[in-house]
Amino acid sequence: MAKYRYALPLLNGGTFLSDGGMETTLIFHDGVELPHFASFVLLSSAEGRRKLLQYYTHYLDVARRHDTGFVLDTATWRANADWGEKLGYDADALAATNRDAVDLLTGLRAEYERPQAPIVLNGAIGPRGDGYKAGRMSADEAEEYHAAQIATFAASEADMVSGVTLNNVDEGIGIARAARTHDMPCAISFTVETDGRLVTGRSLQDAIESVDAATDGYPHYYMINCAHPSHFDGALEQGQSWVKRIGGIRANASMMSHAELDESETLDAGDPADLARRYRSLTGRMPHLRVLGGCCGTDHRHIAAICEVCLPRAALSA
Repeated sequence: MAKYRYALPLLNGGTFLSDGGMETTLIFHDGVELPHFASFVLLSSAEGRRKLLQYYTHYLDVARRHDTGFVLDTATWRANADWGEKLGYDADALAATNRDAVDLLTGLRAEYERPQAPIVLNGAIGPRGDGYKAGRMSADEAEEYHAAQIATFAASEADMVSGVTLNNVDEGIGIARAARTHDMPCAISFTVETDGRLVTGRSLQDAIESVDAATDGYPHYYMINCAHPSHFDGALEQGQSWVKRIGGIRANASMMSHAELDESETLDAGDPADLARRYRSLTGRMPHLRVLGGCCGTDHRHIAAICEVCLPRAALSA
């Protein structure tokens, strides 16, 4: 039975951490081979699960030091039908993998959770296509496509689901609708280009307001991920109601564009201290932000730096 599905603690205030760039960390720091950038393949072996547990514990140790809650994502960003087919996984194998991903996190929660620092298990849902290229599904197609993964999470101990690295508004609508059908709390996270707009040219405001309009405001909150704060900071107009729907930031370490990152053969880890200062600026202007994490190029050092400047002093002394 899901522990927090019907009472998500992060909706009651406080700051929750999340992890960083799972795939970039595993590939560039740990030397793990991830075909098609798919971390879920590691769940199929004992050594792979060990690597994932090692990855997660770096972040959970940071959260424990700062006495803060955590949104713990499954390693399932690529665990949908099209990517699964490329990797030899049929529907049954994908369902088993998504269940295994949640099961891996339940043990970590049992070890790390404390009453004042809850850990929310989040089923991570990636885009059907490449997160850097525009998807072309209709909302109805997206709802049908993502329903299988969401249904698997709904039958597990996952507390919520998140559609992340989305660049197509209709895909966000479809994921939110499928989540509603399966009674799963959800968040929708968009990625933007260096101009602060989705690759389709639509603005963040348009994306968020369109998903809300098409789903009766079903997502509990929105996030921005897989872009550097310098890419989207200027798009966040003060005092706008749609900005207040943004509850989380999971930024890239690098200031490079998506096209530049695609072509790079080395990891640009950016400057953790500079990234932390940018997060501090964002949290100062957006007190409704609840989830702070990272994306491509970030690791536990970036999250630790963000904690140092963004969390209240009372928490730091715990």
